[in-house]
Amino acid sequence: MAAADTPVLILNAPLVASRLGYPDLSGLDLLEAFAFVHPARFCVPTPRGLAEALGMDPPQGDSDVPEFLQRAAGALCAACADGEWFERAGAWSALQSLERLRWPWAQVLRPHVARPERAEKWLFSALPEWEEAGERAPPRQVDLPPETVLKRLDELTGEGAERRAGQRAYAADAARIFAPRSKREAPHVALAQAGTGIGKTLGYLAPASAWAEASGGTVWVSTYTKNLQRQLRVESRRAWPLKRPDGTPPVVVRKGRENYLCLLNLEDALQGGFAGRPAILAHLVARWAAFTRDGDMIGGDLPGWLGTLFRRRGIAALTDQRGECIYAGCPHYRKCFIERVARESAGADLVIANHALVMINAARGRDHAQRPTRIVFDEGHHVFEAADSTFAATLSGQEAIELRRWIIGPEKNARGRRRGLSARLADVASYDEAGGEAIRAASEAGQLLPSDGWLQRLVEGEPRGPLERLLFAVRTVTYARDESGGQEAGYGIETEAAGLPGEVIEAAGLAAGALAAIRVPLIRLAGRLEAIMADPPDWLDSQGRARIEGARHSLAWRIDLLAAWEALLDRLGGSADPEFVDWLAVDRNDAREFDVAIHRRWLDPMKPFARIVLEPAHGVMLTSATLTDRIGSAPGDPWESAIARSGAAHLDCAPMLSTADSPFDYAARAEVLIVTDIRKGDLPALAGAYARIIEASRGGVLGLFTAIRRMRAVHGRIADRLARAGLPLYAQHVDPIDTGTLVDIFKGDPRASLLGTDALRDGVDVPGRSLRCVALEAVPWPRPDILHKARRAASGAGSGYDDRIIRARIAQAFGRLIRGKDDSGHFVVLSPAFPSRLLSAFPDGTAIRRVTLDEALARISAGLIGPDEPAGAEADRMEAGA
Repeated sequence: MAAADTPVLILNAPLVASRLGYPDLSGLDLLEAFAFVHPARFCVPTPRGLAEALGMDPPQGDSDVPEFLQRAAGALCAACADGEWFERAGAWSALQSLERLRWPWAQVLRPHVARPERAEKWLFSALPEWEEAGERAPPRQVDLPPETVLKRLDELTGEGAERRAGQRAYAADAARIFAPRSKREAPHVALAQAGTGIGKTLGYLAPASAWAEASGGTVWVSTYTKNLQRQLRVESRRAWPLKRPDGTPPVVVRKGRENYLCLLNLEDALQGGFAGRPAILAHLVARWAAFTRDGDMIGGDLPGWLGTLFRRRGIAALTDQRGECIYAGCPHYRKCFIERVARESAGADLVIANHALVMINAARGRDHAQRPTRIVFDEGHHVFEAADSTFAATLSGQEAIELRRWIIGPEKNARGRRRGLSARLADVASYDEAGGEAIRAASEAGQLLPSDGWLQRLVEGEPRGPLERLLFAVRTVTYARDESGGQEAGYGIETEAAGLPGEVIEAAGLAAGALAAIRVPLIRLAGRLEAIMADPPDWLDSQGRARIEGARHSLAWRIDLLAAWEALLDRLGGSADPEFVDWLAVDRNDAREFDVAIHRRWLDPMKPFARIVLEPAHGVMLTSATLTDRIGSAPGDPWESAIARSGAAHLDCAPMLSTADSPFDYAARAEVLIVTDIRKGDLPALAGAYARIIEASRGGVLGLFTAIRRMRAVHGRIADRLARAGLPLYAQHVDPIDTGTLVDIFKGDPRASLLGTDALRDGVDVPGRSLRCVALEAVPWPRPDILHKARRAASGAGSGYDDRIIRARIAQAFGRLIRGKDDSGHFVVLSPAFPSRLLSAFPDGTAIRRVTLDEALARISAGLIGPDEPAGAEADRMEAGA
């Protein structure tokens, strides 16, 4: 009540409001002030994190926090008045705008921000322009002698560093993918398993940097998680400087367009497109844009917590989420962050990307010369899932309405700057009659696609047009075949695309005809644009050329998309294609429908991956700590699944295989406790177990769940109890904080614990005391959906197919526990029915005990690992004796 009635100093208002159960909490949030005063500076959004960012002494306990918040506010005000304030440029102008928007901090900061002697440049005038560069020459064909690679590795690890045999062998193996290839479509492919602690990042950066220097070529390193991208950026500084002598960066982080700030969207937001609190967010983002390294809003140097401070999250609206870029038609094209990164990556020695982007770039990159040819897939165990998503086809209401908006433009009365084809290519339509006719035909045919309100019309049984009638028929048959009995209302439902009624088949035929009516004029338009580029008119300048090139790229993408949809519909009602798995689905979230779709996935997505990514490449390595299947004493080749899930089996060459075992002493540093007295489905017992584990460990627990609903229920039951004991508990999908920031908070507080789902099972690197116990809520069985069942049947392995997936998931979860040679801890499984055949997922020598909860708590509390001795006790005795 006091917080609601009186403006107060707060740190992370949405989180505090969530904990208090008071959604309208407002006041002076110190994070907002920090984002204004120090944009693009890292800060963990906790009292301790803010203190470290400001160079202040952190509060020692909760009772010290209120006084610290006052001192921190004073420090921020003092920073504005400091003559050495680095981020002064543009602050006064931004503050005037924020004051008009009634930003609470404006009046507090105004006396401390001096008016500049000269008028400040507008952001869009102050940003530097990128410059065109000549095409980079193809890389020279070079061999890397082993001594060159090992010498470079020694340089990267540093003088006096321990020479690790496993890392040196791994680096030598990684170098083999950089050798010249001897035959077309036969790249060097290496599968390298490197246990935790090997130092695989520097292990492959050593040969990569040596090859880039000797050949003048570009190496792409691809990751699955943003956390590893951040780590790679830091590690790469050992091999490359931040800038070359000519000012260009040798290392570039490259992501999808939807990750970067769109300057045109920001300008629209600043000029009235946003109102109220979102408008304040836009001005804070503008402050950041003036100081950002590369404009990356998702996992870059924009604070991950900034968007969560505003109830209506506007971060997504400031990026190019919907493929609406108008390229050279944009007034900010020459300053565009996306275009800058694309050009910098063309001349970089190292490009840090993600799996999906590498695959998309290989499939439909705008410039063939920039497509990756030397690739290291770190977190290689995720390449299969990334390929599965990248090469999928999904005809859904959401996808179809986005296509409509791209062709026609926004619906009437819709806000925003989106424009259809006719507006984006108006000059082409006026110059080229055939091109103008193709645009008109595509726009007319686009009217057949779903429009705003389509989902409500489906629910009411009043679809419009052939595509909506198809989706209505799909929705009807999916519900008709639902066998869940409404028990899983929070999840989507699906049915096989087999034995479909005549209504669906007829609707599919009409919809396919409508899609063809759109695709044909788009093909004609692409041809006309190609003709204009071949014989350009006098008025076509360089920006116009760039805009037409962008339009051609977008057209090719949409034409391929429409062709895939037509192929999908043509198969409905016919014989099943053994290469694909097709099904119908109604997507729901918490019992609320949000989409209706027809899905097509490759039964083996590594076939298109091998053809599109591997064959054109010269050298590719997939590396991970969990590539092979830890099958234990069971018969079989541990590399069999790794080869199948890498795409190497579809090449006319055998992959190079190597293994580097972890140097960690798991027998002495880790222990697995399988708790036998928590009955499945007993939610109160499960919640109580988590609370007692966190109390016994005194924080530092990473709790992993297989279902969001159970995680939320457990959090709701125990968070208050733990908070009163001084043990803060955070949770994905509960706390209004992005996952990366949650991990930063967890890492920075040894008494904190974190609950999460799949996203925290791998890619999370928390060494030291902050993570000393991992608690797994249940065996992570794969969800038996249609796609999984089809792949399991095709494998011929039966339950062995499931076991391989489960072992890989458990191995990844266990990998969070020991990240350094001095780490130690317990891995707790709260499942009495944990099958013995899955125990091989754990490293050899790891102690595994089946115990009651009380016995587990006693061991955790006492730090007993292995031979009933506290972890590190021997080292402590030796130190005491010394």
